[in-house]
Parts: sequence; C-alpha cells; structure tokens
Amino acid sequence: MNNTTKNDLRERTTEFALRIVRMYTRLPNSTVAQTLGKQVLRSGTSVGAQFRESQRAKSDADFINKLESVLQEADETAYWLELLVRAGIAPAAKLDPLRKETDEIIAILVTIVTKVKKRIGKL
Repeated sequence: MNNTTKNDLRERTTEFALRIVRMYTRLPNSTVAQTLGKQVLRSGTSVGAQFRESQRAKSDADFINKLESVLQEADETAYWLELLVRAGIAPAAKLDPLRKETDEIIAILVTIVTKVKKRIGKL
C-alpha cells in the first residue's frame, strides 16, 4: 500500500469513527437503542484504531492478520447499523450514507488484503 492510500484510508477511517460517534449521540435514550448503539460505537470506532495498528505490522503476515481484524470490526459495524434500521430505531435514510461508507471501507480492505496475499503467494 502506498503512502497516499495509507494516509487517505487513515483519514477516512478516522472520519468514519467521528460519524459513528455523532450517530450514537443522536440515538434515542431507550435501553435497546443505547445497547445497540454502544455496540456500533465500539466496533465503528475500532475500525480506525485497528487500521492504524496495522500500519505498524512487523511482516506481511502480521499486516494481513491486522487488516483482517479491521475487516471483522467493519463487518460487525455493518451488522449493528443494519439492526438499528431493521429494529426501527433509526430511519434507513439517515443511516444509509454511513452504511454505504462501511461497505466501501470493507471493499477497500478486502482489495488490499487480496493484493498482499497474491504478492506473497498466499492466494
């Protein structure tokens, strides 16, 4: 991954975390909304933190492992966002941009992992 991509994704995952935080603060105060909200808050903010950690990987295998952890958090975030919509806690129209960004981050990470695996002969 080149420096431009790394910096772009670093900024993008940070902005993503901020959007998750803002979304969480707007959720209703019901027990269910807050419980689901805390789950998405945890996983959504973890995406950026774990991406940064991946940039300090000691090897290609370590890098892949760390990025796959980021992918797990992003996928979990997609799940919680979907649940917020399907449970009627948040309107789809409000969360669709965030859900789209989640899907795009996942797609970017899958591409990076696939390229590195191909480069080192793991695919």
